[in-house]
Amino acid sequence: MESFGSLVGSPWIYAVVALSVLLDVFLPVLPSGVLVITAATAAAAGTAADVPDILVLTLCAATASVLGDLVAYRLAWRGGPRLDRAIARSRRLTRAQERLGAALARGGGALVVLARFAPAGRSVVSLGAGAARRRAREFLPWSALAGLSWAAYSVALGYFGAHWLGATWLATVVSVGALFGAGAGAAFLMRRRPRPSEAS
Repeated sequence: MESFGSLVGSPWIYAVVALSVLLDVFLPVLPSGVLVITAATAAAAGTAADVPDILVLTLCAATASVLGDLVAYRLAWRGGPRLDRAIARSRRLTRAQERLGAALARGGGALVVLARFAPAGRSVVSLGAGAARRRAREFLPWSALAGLSWAAYSVALGYFGAHWLGATWLATVVSVGALFGAGAGAAFLMRRRPRPSEAS
């Protein structure tokens, strides 16, 4: 991990992680999860006084996740007819909007948490909640739980992977594989969730 140490060993790693996590709601191709895992893997090799600190890294990633969700939610809320037409043309966004609305109306937001792990699921759910004019108090607590769960899982993968396999690129690759596995599982569960018409 020495080749990554110049960035990981400075406080700038928090800004880079936060920016990557914040923006990947709009650009799901950004490797924010890979970056969080890599930073946690490198942190496992350092001392308690080194940067990054595991707790700070987790809180940084979780906070950026919630802020990104909030920005996407507010943009979709104010999107107007143009965004509504774009969502109407997307079967995936329309279906997610319907499922999310039904889940939040029932007082459950497991879909929001699942979507945080699924590829591009966070974008679909955040934009769908805003476009459907869901109340912030219905969406944001679940967004916070989703962001914290995702950040804690990603950091734990990197940290414990490094302890079990050593602070090497092998540990990072295995941890990233576990993150992608969780994403595939979340995507599968989201597809399996019944539609509101089927659930009633």
